[in-house]
Amino acid sequence: MDCRERGDSVHKSAASRLAALSGILVRNRAGLCLVSTMSEYFESVGRSLRMKITGVETLVCHARMRNWVFVKVLTDQPGLFGWGEATLEWHTRSVVGAVDDLSQLLIGEDPTRVEHLWQMMWRQHFWHGSGIVRSTAIAGIDLALWDIVGKVHGVPCHKLWGGPVRDFIRLYCHLGGGDMESFYETPVDNAKRFGELAQRAVAEGFTAFKSMAVPSTMPIEGLRPVRAAEACVAAMREAVGERIDIMVDCHARPSPAMGMQFAKVLEPYGLYFLEEPCWPESIDGLAAINAAVTTPIATGERVTHLAAFRDLFAAKGCEVCQLDITHCGGFTEARRVAALADAYRIALAPHNPQGPVSTAASIEFGFSQPSYIICESVHNDVPWRSEIVDEGFQLDTKTRTVTPNTRPGLGVSINEEAVRQHPFQQEVLQRVFYPDGGVGDW
Repeated sequence: MDCRERGDSVHKSAASRLAALSGILVRNRAGLCLVSTMSEYFESVGRSLRMKITGVETLVCHARMRNWVFVKVLTDQPGLFGWGEATLEWHTRSVVGAVDDLSQLLIGEDPTRVEHLWQMMWRQHFWHGSGIVRSTAIAGIDLALWDIVGKVHGVPCHKLWGGPVRDFIRLYCHLGGGDMESFYETPVDNAKRFGELAQRAVAEGFTAFKSMAVPSTMPIEGLRPVRAAEACVAAMREAVGERIDIMVDCHARPSPAMGMQFAKVLEPYGLYFLEEPCWPESIDGLAAINAAVTTPIATGERVTHLAAFRDLFAAKGCEVCQLDITHCGGFTEARRVAALADAYRIALAPHNPQGPVSTAASIEFGFSQPSYIICESVHNDVPWRSEIVDEGFQLDTKTRTVTPNTRPGLGVSINEEAVRQHPFQQEVLQRVFYPDGGVGDW
């Protein structure tokens, strides 16, 4: 008997044994299930292959500073749907409308053709999907589609992309844990308060945190704001020592000239990274600052598509890429950006101050990306955050690290009734004016 004959014999023998079984255990999107015959199994597979999208819904949950926008993609398979998030502060109604517009392209389509559907959403109806509202809407739908694919195959999303590349992911917090007042409204002339909040973060188990220690400034100012920022960072470093990583978010408030001053005066304090030291549109300014200091420069949260990241990386505008998975088109585009960042040896630290589905997505992404270094997290923005979502990843509160999700897809379930207890409200407006009345950056 030659090799082919032996293979055929083994195949037929295995098939005969399977057919003789009174019940067959197979894995589907819900886990393990029992089917009576192989024909029933293949019929089940066939139904999955023919599945269609039947609807795309949005659920809005007011969370003080933000309205979380959850996206739910429905299918014609009983109990099979996917969750995504498309939260965009101060543009909630626009994003909800954009999701509805995009849904018209998707109804009746196969949800497992994720790349094909992404191309449709990004390229069709003439306008490309690089604008912030549409790219956010695309992202929310894209995450939900990948959630469905994971459920169909019975594996977490990160296993769809090659499996985990690390054992755990480190989290960092905002000062105050995401509390809006502590993070955004602590004045920079109160350096002592920055030190106290830094100590609180460490006491909660965090080994890294981020602060807003750089004030809004006019295009050129004197030493006062520079010294104020330096005092805040000095207080934090003195409070927590050198074993804790400190990040400073400039929020793209400074001009390139002022950003350079802040970067240079803060360089001796060994920041983990300095975030958005000038407008993201000023790629030359970012590149100049990045070349002038040893502090890693981070940016990218307001960049929405691959070509723009290409220009940023080619100009050497950053050492840390902060792509936002919920703004740059979801996993489908984020994975392309990550591959490009790898070519430049640029680290990944995705922007993630949004809701719980965004966090689950960032963590799934992190377990699949070699250059991912840390996950931004908020845990104290609203006291009922844990009532909204059941998460699949495991959090160690002593070390503020997470281990991989083991549930299918994103591993999250949303309590829709709890979401309805917090309906849309207009977000708190953030307006910044210079002393002379001119408009500044928040």
